Amino acid sequence: MANDGRRGLTRREILKAAGVGALAAAAGAPRRARAQQKTLKIVQWSHFVPGYDKWFDGVFCKQWGAKHGTQVVVDHIAIGEINARAAAEVSAQRGHDLFMFLSPPAAYEKQVIDHTEIYQSVEKKWGKPIDLGHKSTFNPKTKKYFAFSDSYVPDPGNYRQDLWSQVGFPKGPDTWDDLRKGGKAIKDKFGNPVGIGLSQELDTNMAVRAVMWSFGASEQDAEGRVVINSPQTIEALKYMRALYKEAETGEIFTWDPSSNNRGILAGKLSFVANAISVTRTAEKENPEMSKKIQIVPALKGPVRRMAAEHVMDCYAIWRFAENPEGAKQFLVDYIDAFAEAFKASEFYNFPCFPKTVPDLKQQIANDPKGSPPDKYAVLGNVLEWATNVGYPGYATAAVDEAFNTFVLPTMFAKVARDELSPEDSAKAAEKELKRIWDKWKTA
Repeated sequence: MANDGRRGLTRREILKAAGVGALAAAAGAPRRARAQQKTLKIVQWSHFVPGYDKWFDGVFCKQWGAKHGTQVVVDHIAIGEINARAAAEVSAQRGHDLFMFLSPPAAYEKQVIDHTEIYQSVEKKWGKPIDLGHKSTFNPKTKKYFAFSDSYVPDPGNYRQDLWSQVGFPKGPDTWDDLRKGGKAIKDKFGNPVGIGLSQELDTNMAVRAVMWSFGASEQDAEGRVVINSPQTIEALKYMRALYKEAETGEIFTWDPSSNNRGILAGKLSFVANAISVTRTAEKENPEMSKKIQIVPALKGPVRRMAAEHVMDCYAIWRFAENPEGAKQFLVDYIDAFAEAFKASEFYNFPCFPKTVPDLKQQIANDPKGSPPDKYAVLGNVLEWATNVGYPGYATAAVDEAFNTFVLPTMFAKVARDELSPEDSAKAAEKELKRIWDKWKTA
């Protein structure tokens, strides 16, 4: 046997080497455990119902993280910061694993994963999502789900019953014509204006679409063609100009998303189109005002009764997410817990998968916090009058850009201020929408 210059190890040397190895392994174990600890980073808005965030962060995320060996980090941001934060993360190609939008983020389709797998997993247990959720997150051309929608928020009318009763509308306005007539009478008699915004913010975006759809107008048709410049749009613009001049004040041109909330809770406004965050806040902070503010469905126009959802919760998983598998599992498990989410949101977040809250109508028809207890029962048929941004088509990337650049609020504001005639404002909006639609055809 050839001698390679190495001697055999003694028993003592073998044991010594083994001991050093064991110590090294023991020292490395905590480091490996720390390395195996996963992180899931989520960004979402600061909910209008604080109790929801307490449940989401302190209960659901905490329990989910413990079960999956994952540290869940939730960053809450204000509504007005969402789009800027999303753009910054895409620009840097790093950020959160799960990003929550409050309107369909179709423009980011190329930056996100296909969420079809998540929908399929959830559907096995809870059935198909409502059409509102599907049309807000699916691209029919690419067959890709660019987001996953867990819930939506109804957008009813909130009215001061004590004021409306004194001008002949004890149950509040039922139509847009009622709003104009009653709103004018209240403003003339008591000085309280109507609170439909005309500024570049979320609530205005929703309100002007409700007016348009109710008058038979829309920015696109079912096939996705721009149809904004129509006789129906002209009538909607004329209506809004009259409503502003007869029943509103100039402050609506500079509002932010919470201005209408603050206005009616302070006793200044007679009517706002908003979610039940208005009444929930009143129940906690001003019980007497809570009794005065009641709820009506979306107002009916000459053609139909229709409104957008107030906000559309859309979770997106970036292509550059560090923990995409964890993000997928989180969303699937979140839907399993949605019955709890619905209660924690105090009926604010309605399910996109109705089977998760099978007794929804019974719950909202008997709420001990409401005055009267059946105050929220009016929301039981919300899907008969709530639709997606982009109706009667899908929420496309072009619709997304038009929404976030406030093309429609600008069109309405210019008419209300007499800066443009209804006809000229509709033509200007048509030109801008066609530019956006053409851009996305080649994108």
